Amino acid sequence: MPVRVVLQGDDEGWRCVVVSGDGVEERIPLGGGGVHWQSGGRRDGEPAWWRRRLGEIAESLRERVGMLLTDRCFETFGGEADIVWLEVDGPTCWEGLVTLREPDPARFPGRVAPFVVTLVPGRGALLPRASLLFDTVAADAWSTLEAVARSCGTPTPQDRFLCGWTGHRSVRVGRGRLAVSTERHPDGSERIGEVFAERPPGWGGNPPLRLRLDGIDLLDEPAGDVVELLRGLGHEVVALPGRRRVPGLGLVLHERRPRDAADGRFAGASLTPPAG
Repeated sequence: MPVRVVLQGDDEGWRCVVVSGDGVEERIPLGGGGVHWQSGGRRDGEPAWWRRRLGEIAESLRERVGMLLTDRCFETFGGEADIVWLEVDGPTCWEGLVTLREPDPARFPGRVAPFVVTLVPGRGALLPRASLLFDTVAADAWSTLEAVARSCGTPTPQDRFLCGWTGHRSVRVGRGRLAVSTERHPDGSERIGEVFAERPPGWGGNPPLRLRLDGIDLLDEPAGDVVELLRGLGHEVVALPGRRRVPGLGLVLHERRPRDAADGRFAGASLTPPAG
């Protein structure tokens, strides 16, 4: 049973060690972006934004460690890990105290209703009690994401820079993510230009995020079946590196990274207004 976890960053990058009740230490692989960086570079001081960036990376890594550890505890002990993080030397050193709790009801099929996002080509996305349509102004889109965060019990969406878009914010749904990007129109208004959703492999969290289009579960059906179903509906599907594009719908299906390819499903999908 793990009782303590240490997350630390140094000149070589980030590492994580889990300590069991009998004192045995195990280093767990983190993976993903921001974990390693090249050392031995210039030593004339860090840029002003560096510590903020370290804090953002540390936050995402703490979340990633929590998912890894709670999955392992569920598989081994039938319970889940709660981690209370303490800042030892922020933003690069954190220590977490681990306790075991009852498993999340969403671990068991049928116990928790999914959060279904329905993509409507040319219009946008329909949510359980709201919508994110392409004619929605930015302020209303951000309010909708904030309402989703409240209903799912997840952190408030934060404004992030995304090249090519005027604004970009995302909200966590279970272990998935629902994101909106906005663009500036010639009349000066800022409206939704893209709706994006993704979900990691494995258990989808509470509530599980489902993404549907024309009755097809884009992230639940095997990727090959999704492509064949779309072609069966008469849509052209273009294969590109790392993704499949359906130009007539404004849809892009994103494939998983090679290390997760065995999942056999798409990692995410984005919808924009069809060209022309």
